[in-house]
This record gives sequence, C-alpha cells and structure tokens, in this order.
Amino acid sequence: MKTTSDFPTINERPPEGKKEDGGNFKVLIVDDSMFVTKQIGQILTSEGFDVIGTAGDGIEGVEKYKELYPAVDLVTMDITMPRMDGITALEKIIEFDKDAKVVMVSALGKQDLVKKSLMLGAKNYIVKPLNRKQVLERVVSVLK
Repeated sequence: MKTTSDFPTINERPPEGKKEDGGNFKVLIVDDSMFVTKQIGQILTSEGFDVIGTAGDGIEGVEKYKELYPAVDLVTMDITMPRMDGITALEKIIEFDKDAKVVMVSALGKQDLVKKSLMLGAKNYIVKPLNRKQVLERVVSVLK
C-alpha cells in the first residue's frame, strides 16, 4: 500500500492562514446568514486561519471586536444585516481601532455600498456567492 511519503510534494505550500512567526491569523466573521458564516469559516480554517468569533449583526460584531481586541487580525463584515448594517459597524470598529483590517462581504449589485465602505476604511471586499479562491486572495492581500 502506498503512503503519503510515496508521492512527491511538488504542490506543497504553506497554508495561507499562517503568520511569518508560525502563528495563525485570527478572524472575526460578522454575517447574519449562518450559511455564509459557516462557508467563510470553512474556507479560512482549511487554510490554517483561526476563526476566533462570529456575530450575527453589526451590534454584536462591534461588541465582539472590542471584546477580542487586540487579538483580531481581520474581520469579514456582511454589508446588509438587521439591527446594525455592516457599514455602520465598520465605522464603529474603525473609530475604536483605526488600524482594523475589515473585508466587506456583499451581494452582487451593491457596488455603491462597497465603494462607500472602502472610502470609510474597509481594506477589500468579497462578492457573494462566495468563491473560495477569491475569498482567500482578498483576505491574504489584506494581511500580507
């Protein structure tokens, strides 16, 4: 029987979620859809990121960020949520920590809201439906 040592490792690369010091990047996911939260979580954890918290709306997201600060390396923030939308939550997080790295998550057709959030301090954005490659590229571009 063949074992993994029988195969060459030409495709091996370090996981995207690792910092240079060997630790994992820590992510907070803010989204009102459990499905999207789970999907982003699975994409990121498969690459070695640590999901250290989730929140279902902007109010929870801001509270969670303050609670976990300074351990959060990155926040993924849905734009459209109940109680407090992602743009307002982004403003409150940036108010609290001007160096916060927030990547907005938006449905197609919300370009005006994406532009507004980028002007307010978001570092990048991801469009739904989620694409694994795009999620990783955009998240990693903000962290490296």
